[in-house]
Amino acid sequence: MIRLIDHVNIATDKLEETRDFFVEVLGLEEGPRPDFGFEGHWLYAAGRPIVHLQKARGPVVPSRESVLNHAAFEVGDLDALAAQLDAHGVAYRMIEMPGAPVRQIFLEDPNGVMVELNSPRPL
Repeated sequence: MIRLIDHVNIATDKLEETRDFFVEVLGLEEGPRPDFGFEGHWLYAAGRPIVHLQKARGPVVPSRESVLNHAAFEVGDLDALAAQLDAHGVAYRMIEMPGAPVRQIFLEDPNGVMVELNSPRPL
């Protein structure tokens, strides 16, 4: 039985730009990656490689044009992350989830992958 999501993989023709976005803007850390024989990066949070990047073999489309719509991550301080997004000029939408103690930010990475950031809010 599935217990949790282990990682997401993004195939991109903007490999370095995507790595920089997830590291410099969203705060992941680049770490070890096996030599698969093709370009890529593994990005870590709390010691786990949760975002895998690989060089795309062909054209890619934004997630809004794909059956897999978005990737979601839990964050500790949504306000600090919003300030980081503002500092980097990244457009986003912040909402309070109706009926749940969660605030969310939605944004797109450099490839048009929709990213959801969730943070608990006090009741």
